[in-house]
Amino acid sequence: MAALSFGPGGWGDELLAGVGVTVGLALTSLVIGLAIGLGVAALKNARGAAPRALGEAYTTVFRGLPELLTLFLVYYGAPRLAGAALGLAESLLGLEPSGQTPAVSAFWAGTTALALVFGAYASETFSGAIRGVPDGQREAAEALGFSRAQGFRLVILPQVWRLALPGLSANWLTLLKDTSLVSVIALPDLMRQSYLASLSTKQPFLFYLTACLIYLALAGLSALVVARIEARTSRGLATAGR
Repeated sequence: MAALSFGPGGWGDELLAGVGVTVGLALTSLVIGLAIGLGVAALKNARGAAPRALGEAYTTVFRGLPELLTLFLVYYGAPRLAGAALGLAESLLGLEPSGQTPAVSAFWAGTTALALVFGAYASETFSGAIRGVPDGQREAAEALGFSRAQGFRLVILPQVWRLALPGLSANWLTLLKDTSLVSVIALPDLMRQSYLASLSTKQPFLFYLTACLIYLALAGLSALVVARIEARTSRGLATAGR
């Protein structure tokens, strides 16, 4: 077990740092993905055919592509797009083309890819939750003089969060596991550090088992947090039911 110790003789420090990267990556992707998912769900529930088609197209694309392929497209494609945009800006400003290709952070490439995929799945969860709110709630908001935006924010959205929470918790666990994919672009997450440690010590079973236990611990902690949130969002219902 000396290989798991902290300090110069072990890999404990590196594994702990990898856990920090994994959790940071997952939480950042979660926040961005929730915003994307809610926006796409709003498009899919819009009155116009064009917004609905756009929302469905987004969901179809990012649910249909493998997560690893999406990661590669973002990581290798974003620098090319940034370089093309820079070249266009230079030509519009009358500057000499520099031919530079801006570097893309592996962390933000991973975050973007995971958030795009998470947003596609979250949009399905949000869409079902939006449809699950009774029409009478919308009519009541209009009767109170709320605009459509005010009614959605103050009346519909709190109920959508409660209805969507079970599905979003499942999406979160999938996102947490998918963070391991970023190891292929050399981001030092938990999986990457476990791989490097196994190569250095020739003990792959020890480090992959340790990574397995850490992922399970994170999943268990997530379940506890979700249970607390569900209890909090259901307090009004529990009171009304007595």
